[in-house]
Amino acid sequence: MIIETNSASETLVLGEKLGKAAKPGQIYTLNGDLGVGKTVLTQGFAKGLGITEAVNSPTFTIIQEYTEGRLPFYHFDVYRIGDIEEMEEIGYDDYFFGEGVCLIEWAELIEELIPEGAISITIEKDLEKGFDYRKITVE
Repeated sequence: MIIETNSASETLVLGEKLGKAAKPGQIYTLNGDLGVGKTVLTQGFAKGLGITEAVNSPTFTIIQEYTEGRLPFYHFDVYRIGDIEEMEEIGYDDYFFGEGVCLIEWAELIEELIPEGAISITIEKDLEKGFDYRKITVE
């Protein structure tokens, strides 16, 4: 499925729709260049899960846990992972195979750990279509 958005607010709304549809145990991978809108989509996703606290990218902590919504939400940012063993150290499999929902930014960096059946989200810019244009592929 390909969705085109033309503003950060439209990207946020798409994230919210995805969050409302999320089911226990689902894993979403989120890929795209720096500044493409991954955090905005994630904020909408959290809103769709009923999470009201501020959601920011956990770049230096690798994972941020949110438990106040209808499902536990585990937001990973693996951009700074130096070695796949770091994922072992944080006990990633407890999150990946638990009852919550995982959303993993920069998932291509740990693709060997991503289980089959994960839902892939890719965000791309196309400046020819406008500064705020985003092509979002969900598969």
